[in-house]
Amino acid sequence: MAEFLPLLLFLTVCLVLLLGYPVAFSLGGTALAFAWIGGWAGYFDDAFLQALPNRLYGIMTNETLIAVPLFVFMGVMLERSRVAENLLDTMASLFGPLRGGLGISVTLVGMLLAASTGIVGATVVTMGLLSLPTMLKRNYDPAISCGLVCAAGTLGQIIPPSIILVLLGDVLSAAYQQAQLNMGIFSPDTVSVGDLFVGAMVPGLMLVLLYILYLVTVAVVKPDSVPAIPIAERVLEQRLFLRALKVLVPPLLLIVAVLGSILGGLATPTEAASVGAIGAMLLAISQQQFNLKTLQEVMTGTTRVTSMVFLIFIGASLFSLVFRGFGGDEVVTELLTDLPGGVIGAMLVVMLVMFLLGFILDFIEITFVVVPIVGPILLSMGLDPVWLGVMIAINLQTSFLTPPFGFALFYLRGVAPREVTTGEIYRGVAPFIVIQLLMLGLLAYWPSLATWLPDLIYG
Repeated sequence: MAEFLPLLLFLTVCLVLLLGYPVAFSLGGTALAFAWIGGWAGYFDDAFLQALPNRLYGIMTNETLIAVPLFVFMGVMLERSRVAENLLDTMASLFGPLRGGLGISVTLVGMLLAASTGIVGATVVTMGLLSLPTMLKRNYDPAISCGLVCAAGTLGQIIPPSIILVLLGDVLSAAYQQAQLNMGIFSPDTVSVGDLFVGAMVPGLMLVLLYILYLVTVAVVKPDSVPAIPIAERVLEQRLFLRALKVLVPPLLLIVAVLGSILGGLATPTEAASVGAIGAMLLAISQQQFNLKTLQEVMTGTTRVTSMVFLIFIGASLFSLVFRGFGGDEVVTELLTDLPGGVIGAMLVVMLVMFLLGFILDFIEITFVVVPIVGPILLSMGLDPVWLGVMIAINLQTSFLTPPFGFALFYLRGVAPREVTTGEIYRGVAPFIVIQLLMLGLLAYWPSLATWLPDLIYG
């Protein structure tokens, strides 16, 4: 009976979430209920809960997590300052003469916006409101348009600087140290958020390139589905060049400053996030979109998202303690180590479970709940922590695109015009799911795609 309690706890949490209750309260409340029942039945030692204050204090004093509100502030400020709208207009004018050019511009803007915003829902909704009507107006195929918006909106999972990579990097760092301690290494190596940022750059840019290659292929095979912008609606080249400089250079400089300071070892991710927050404010001022009302809205939005993240973190910490109190970590360790195929079999099972959980849990919940459980086990088997982090990010990005439960599909359905059918959205994301799976396969076959650049920069 006792060995089934961790599994029952996990399944109960999933059921409570499906009923629509808030994630943080579902995690914490279900864990406390099981702890009380387990203590009463003699299966749970209340001493495990005594570690909760230290866990919470660790969250409060974790300098890496300070980057979360700063990156959120940066993304919300850029969203409020109409940077995305100006970028889309300019990029559409640049690539408009080409078949598929508007789609390429949506991909590139989605990449920039996703990296700065970092929250999948916000990016998909923003891109859906800005770019989907534009593509439909230009007679783009509705399915291709919807698939592109969803795929571009989920790029924030993998392209730094991203809030999601900050959270995953912090959790993987703790899991890596625990794995080394379990192996008897008492002076463990460390992995940082910066390592994960650098490791995600090559796979992230490859994904963008594969999206663009798909659009180019469609433009050749089915040119009528991705037409060029009519000549009468194009901007004169001289005006376009000056406009491109004015609109593209500032946000690119901002992202280069944030990533460059991390890659060059000049700043930690937290310090770089503060550079991004200040830079986003300056960018809004330069666009004449900054005032007291805007600042108040941005601060409110930042507080709301940050509170959600940290409340989930607290609930996940409580869940983790109760799960371990029931011996859940030992059950998972035995399960993964006894699988046929060794580390490959264990990795495949974990990736499949995370993919399925991506239908009902957001990346934040999976990062805080699942990764601390399976991370130390997989890393004890000799997997590289940076490679593992990038694989998890791309895997969940694929999950968020997959019908019928992908989060990105729900977000787009909420803002898409009525004439766009759900079937067209599902049909449109199918090629991008294939691209995601191809990227996962390439990364599994060549782990150096994720590890080469961190090794080169940090040795």
